[in-house]
Amino acid sequence: MARMKVYAHRGLSGIYPENTMVAFAHAAEAKFDAIEMDVQLTRDGQVVIIHDETIDRTTDGTGLVMSYSLADLRRFNATRVRPDVVGSAKIPSFEEYCEWASSDPSVRTNIEVKSSVIFYPGLEEKTFALIQKYHLEDRVFFSSFNHLSLVLLHQIAPGIPLGLLVEKHGLVHAGSLCSRFGFDYFHPALSSVTAEGVAECHDHGVGVQVWTVDALADWDRMAAAKVDAVFSNFPRPQEHS
Repeated sequence: MARMKVYAHRGLSGIYPENTMVAFAHAAEAKFDAIEMDVQLTRDGQVVIIHDETIDRTTDGTGLVMSYSLADLRRFNATRVRPDVVGSAKIPSFEEYCEWASSDPSVRTNIEVKSSVIFYPGLEEKTFALIQKYHLEDRVFFSSFNHLSLVLLHQIAPGIPLGLLVEKHGLVHAGSLCSRFGFDYFHPALSSVTAEGVAECHDHGVGVQVWTVDALADWDRMAAAKVDAVFSNFPRPQEHS
């Protein structure tokens, strides 16, 4: 059986401030199989890397991401979730990340398109344009909770793998759905994963990549269920998580 891959959830976010360049750099050093991140659009239409639709939880500012220009967002300190690790870090632009990733051929990236709460017109096209600018087409894959975003990406970025994200309640017959719409991966929550569901996906040629897996017992359960990859905040399982 193939080795279960491990993806760095928002970078090496168990140790460093999530979705910052320092978290991504340390994830690359830790030899994760890929780095996961989230993209949204600023007020001036720039692709920016941040998980929440607001900046409140992760920075020293408040308000919606879409309310700020990129220059304004860069003024905030994005270390609120890990203030003791590094003194300061900026919210990165996706272009900054792409330029960095293009210099290291070992870096693969899962780009989660954050369009299920706020629909950002043009987010998919602008994200793909930057991927093309830095020639990263063969080192990225997309995922989204907004399944229509995946349909759009299937049209504008043919050949780039797509992952169907679903909420914690899971999805029955996910493999059948993914296969029908041309999605390469199913991304379920840890709590919803069963060996039978994984087998159904594999029967349809669909890979299963599970979020978010930190505890040793959960890693073991995912390996036993034969999932293809897990998203984790750490490079190795934690005894107590």
